[in-house]
Amino acid sequence: MKNISAPLSAELIRSLRAGDEILLTGTIYTARDAAHKRLISLLESGEKLPVDLSGQVLYYTGPTPPRPGMAIGSAGPTTSSRMDKYTPSLVAATGLGGIIGKGIRSEEVIRSLKDNTCVYFAAVGGAGALLARQIKSARVVAYPDLGPEAIYKLEVVDFPLIVAIDCEGNNLYVEGPRKYKKQN
Repeated sequence: MKNISAPLSAELIRSLRAGDEILLTGTIYTARDAAHKRLISLLESGEKLPVDLSGQVLYYTGPTPPRPGMAIGSAGPTTSSRMDKYTPSLVAATGLGGIIGKGIRSEEVIRSLKDNTCVYFAAVGGAGALLARQIKSARVVAYPDLGPEAIYKLEVVDFPLIVAIDCEGNNLYVEGPRKYKKQN
């Protein structure tokens, strides 16, 4: 298990390997489909983004309202492939350091991770209430009209992740099954 802090440095990103188990502490931001569409629209029109994403980690989640005593409600990962049409442009234009979601990514996304020194982390799907326990504060920083799809700034402590695709393109979704088949 590796303990790492966000935002991510290029040196740290290059040290991560597909399959590494991570505990992430620091600031991360959320964004799902609607927020991605707005961010790309701003980039295409040459406008400034509402958040500086250089070296930051973007979590594909749409959290639920918090229960009493909690910073946030359930905050499980969204299926990442839904953002694949936006991800290469966003990563290339912003210097994004990492992405958190669940599931496989397209070849274009993997190429973008390699070309731009970015890493894709997987969070456990179906464990949103448990993941929320690691979120110590949450506030909307952009697009409040989007409700749960607004961009939130989260402070996390020991947020559990697995490096699914590293910045060299090593892909746990490919290598894991291959390794399993060799053992059986």
